[in-house]
Amino acid sequence: MASVRLLALVTVPVGRDLEVLYRLGLAVERAARENGRSPHRADVVAMGASGTPTEELDRIAEAAILHALEVEGVDWNVVSEEVGRVDRGGDRTLVVDPIDGTANAMRNLPFSTVSLALGRDDLDGIELGLVRDLVRGTTYSAARGAGAFRDGRPIHTRAWPGRGELVLVNLGRWASPRAARLVGEVRRVRALGCASLELCLVAEGAADAYLFENSEAERNLRATDIAAGYRILLEAGGGLSDGRAAPLGRLPLDLRERTSVLAWGDARFGKQLQDGGSS
Repeated sequence: MASVRLLALVTVPVGRDLEVLYRLGLAVERAARENGRSPHRADVVAMGASGTPTEELDRIAEAAILHALEVEGVDWNVVSEEVGRVDRGGDRTLVVDPIDGTANAMRNLPFSTVSLALGRDDLDGIELGLVRDLVRGTTYSAARGAGAFRDGRPIHTRAWPGRGELVLVNLGRWASPRAARLVGEVRRVRALGCASLELCLVAEGAADAYLFENSEAERNLRATDIAAGYRILLEAGGGLSDGRAAPLGRLPLDLRERTSVLAWGDARFGKQLQDGGSS
């Protein structure tokens, strides 16, 4: 019954596919909640298909998604950080980050999501995006041409407030010099460690921009990290490029390629950032 009540919050009229994504998100949330206190939750159990360590919680979340797809009876192919590509005979692909913000989840920091996007070929081919905040129980969703929503209510980016901006920046030892420089140029900075959530925060106007740019290209983001947030932010009125101001739409829906990401709510601020400054 709880699932039915939660499903009622999703009122975007885009049909069964979005409802399926929503139920997949709920399945991950249940699995994460049931296993969140496991003494093995931080165990590295294998190397994922993406070449990064697979935590036990990631494996559990991914298994929940694959099982839910069978229950739903859809034939979508899957690209996921842990299992790689699974051909299930469909003509569309579900791009999955089972737990975005795993390091946060391992430390009980309240910034982790499941990110789900459905489409074909590349980011521009994403038709639906859904990000479920696993801590707040909030659902961000979007369908191409139908707008972006938070728990069924429309969201939009906000106008750039001039010198009062708040920017989300990926920091740490691999952050690029530009990322470090930006910290000292804008009014407020936050680093949450969850790309899909940070894109959604730009989409709803809580933040003005997001920069993920590491000096080592192999430490940048994959399609699994940003596919859902890409569609949600575009539908909310924002924009994205890579760190060199090149469009991201041709990034393939696979695990091979990585990219830096610069995302903005207001195109004027986006241009300032692409040009190398914030004011």
